[in-house]
Amino acid sequence: MLDVSNATWALSERSVLQPMWDYLQQNHESTLRSPLFPVILSVSMYLVLVFFYTVLDLLAPTWPSIRRYQIHQDRTVTWSNIGSTLALTTYNHLLYIFPAAIAQWLWRPPVPLPREAPTLTAFLLGIVGCTVVFDFQYYLWHLLHHRVGWLYRTFHALHHQYRQTFSLVTQYLSAWELFSVGFWTTVDPLLLQCHCLTAWAFMLFNIWVSTEDHCGYDFPWAMHHLVPFGLWGGALRHDAHHQQPGTNFAPFFAHWDWLGGTATMPAPVKTKTRKERDEKEA
Repeated sequence: MLDVSNATWALSERSVLQPMWDYLQQNHESTLRSPLFPVILSVSMYLVLVFFYTVLDLLAPTWPSIRRYQIHQDRTVTWSNIGSTLALTTYNHLLYIFPAAIAQWLWRPPVPLPREAPTLTAFLLGIVGCTVVFDFQYYLWHLLHHRVGWLYRTFHALHHQYRQTFSLVTQYLSAWELFSVGFWTTVDPLLLQCHCLTAWAFMLFNIWVSTEDHCGYDFPWAMHHLVPFGLWGGALRHDAHHQQPGTNFAPFFAHWDWLGGTATMPAPVKTKTRKERDEKEA
């Protein structure tokens, strides 16, 4: 007997993303097939996010409505901070990322695109699956680079030059760390056999939450407020990692640090300082 309800649901799922996917293929197929497209997409997303947060950083000292959400309200992001972090980011991309992307563009043929879009369930589960796998990979990488002194000094110490983070610290990284993160972001969707649309969405999601982790703000709409039961780390926990580098190694979820005994939260004094500033401004 034909299950009409299940057939209708499956058809509805397929039709959700298909119109958008058809439009992209019909109007931008050559762009989507280019090996350069994921690089341009990810860099553009990162620049948009850091521009937004940097504007907030520059306005915060004179705008109490912004400053009240800063994790460290007694600190100001200076033009010197912005210049030094942006200089390293630009250097890494010009010296490593773009040459690698151009080499891939020259040596690899354009990627064939599937005719059908992923179902909504496959799309969402693919993003979640890639996020879970990436989180575990980076947790082990991060833990190892803190526990082995040579790895920390050679590759990861650069990122910890800033004990109080702001958005541009997200990619204030050594080339080795930048390549490691980019490698997993690219390979994980392939391992899970995700649709290319899912892979691109995961890439954007990864950049978004990574930048949010370093942004230095505790907004009510941040991921750690949206995900229940304290399962998501977020900006507060990652800020605590920069204050206490032996804690909170997982980039996104909190469960690996709970299981490993490395979980911590910021000291209550930060919340007290925020309340005191709010009362003073009232």
